[in-house]
Amino acid sequence: MSLQLCNRIIIGSLCCILSLTFLQTAALAKRPNILIAISDDQSFPYASAYGTAGIQTPAFDQVAKQGVLFHSAFTPAPGCSPMRAAFLTGREIWQIGAAGTHASDFPRVLPVFTEQLEKSGYHVGMTGKGWGPGRAADWPHNPAGRSYSKAKMKSPGGISSTDYATNFEQFLRERKDDQPFCFWFGGHEPHRSFQPGIGESQGIDPSEVHLPKFLPDSPEVRSDVADFIFEVQWFDSHLQRMLNHLESIGESENTLVIVTSDNGMPFPRAKANLYEYGIHMPLAMCWPAAWPAGQQDHHLVSLIDVTRTIFDVAEVSPQQADQLTGKSLSAALRQSNDKTVERRVSVFSGRERHSSSRFHSLGYPSRCIRTDTYLYIRNFAPDRWPAGTPQKYASAKFNLNNQLVSGTLGPKDGGYHDIDDGPTLQWMIANQGTVSVKQLLDAAVAIRPAEELYNIQTDPACLHNLASQIDHQDARSSLSKTLDEYLRQTGDLRVTDPRAADQWEMYPRYSSLRWFPEPDWWSNEEKRVPEQPWLEEKRPRSE
Repeated sequence: MSLQLCNRIIIGSLCCILSLTFLQTAALAKRPNILIAISDDQSFPYASAYGTAGIQTPAFDQVAKQGVLFHSAFTPAPGCSPMRAAFLTGREIWQIGAAGTHASDFPRVLPVFTEQLEKSGYHVGMTGKGWGPGRAADWPHNPAGRSYSKAKMKSPGGISSTDYATNFEQFLRERKDDQPFCFWFGGHEPHRSFQPGIGESQGIDPSEVHLPKFLPDSPEVRSDVADFIFEVQWFDSHLQRMLNHLESIGESENTLVIVTSDNGMPFPRAKANLYEYGIHMPLAMCWPAAWPAGQQDHHLVSLIDVTRTIFDVAEVSPQQADQLTGKSLSAALRQSNDKTVERRVSVFSGRERHSSSRFHSLGYPSRCIRTDTYLYIRNFAPDRWPAGTPQKYASAKFNLNNQLVSGTLGPKDGGYHDIDDGPTLQWMIANQGTVSVKQLLDAAVAIRPAEELYNIQTDPACLHNLASQIDHQDARSSLSKTLDEYLRQTGDLRVTDPRAADQWEMYPRYSSLRWFPEPDWWSNEEKRVPEQPWLEEKRPRSE
């Protein structure tokens, strides 16, 4: 080979390397697109990337393979409205007023990342379920973005007819050339209700599904879980169509894709609870232009860390940044082998009112801290029913003094409205004569102590409370102290000013209300409950 030919080869190789380096640098210099996919009520580990039997989620798995699969991601709240508000603002639920409870208001003064990205030049929109339920009266549109939900399709019973993927394509057609986008895909699935038997009819074998230990093992329950899994897979199929479209238009490389859920599965002791299956979420993220593929992340992550990451990669300085409690993941994910990047040692979550489930529609205020080993929960009103009062009025009328004039009680176990009603709950109620079923039903609905402590390594179902055991007092005390310090640091009225925390009961609920008998503690503690004019306006009156 001649010296001249060698020089040409060397020069050509260098040009290729420099060209490739330039293209990579250009991709990194360009702000990424952002696609956020949030399912409605999907617990970890219900995605096939986690090795869970009985479920296939190829789109979720693709995102995990192209980027990062998170094994320890947690929601800031185990209910849809407060979680979505916390995620949009990047704050804990106790920092965002009425938006931190279910089906109330979303104050206009709260900054959200969608609006801030739009002001910085992003094309922003959403399809399906954004923030909600609740009222965002002063907003020009849903806080998650302008809605693209006109495209419809034929869908099975119990499943939304919204053609999420087609709406995404319509959204993309409206952006300007080279404009980065941020799109929120909020699936209505797998929220109840499910079409009974649809899972098995679509090829999901109920005998193979993952069944948590807090649920009884019966054909009826397994079939219900199979129906839930079918809806998870429906959500995933729309995500796959979106990923395929991004690939077809050459946008997949520089798009940050985030796939997660708002809260746990709609089953007893999961959704609306601070237990593991209520707060532990599936999470996969990829940004092929910037983050190495094939990462497995076992560090603790809060979904409000994802919010901070969005600000980071979009190069947007968040408004009121001191109020954001999340930690950006971008540096850690860019340098997957860098052990010097500081990561979390604990995450936090909380809940207030979920449904209209108790006397005066009172909530069940709780906070928790989760470490790699333990889950510690503090229940601020342990005299209330955690899943809702067991029995409600089928009909009720009140006079102008709010005294019950007439009322007919419904069935004994016709309450528990913080649990989404369905075949599993009804089967457990009907079969509570069996000791093992009664134990699991009680675990879901019975009165709970003020403190709960679970070893997640040995008891992920959270069935064995260790809070009163002598050999776990050091852990209980330490976690209680750390939780208390964090709540004070972030301004939670439940610890800084318990009387002022009554404001949680004063926020209006815009969804339907139910009516319940006075609890035993009401005569002694009536003054503890504040005025609730929003509730009085909805109270059914006698003529």
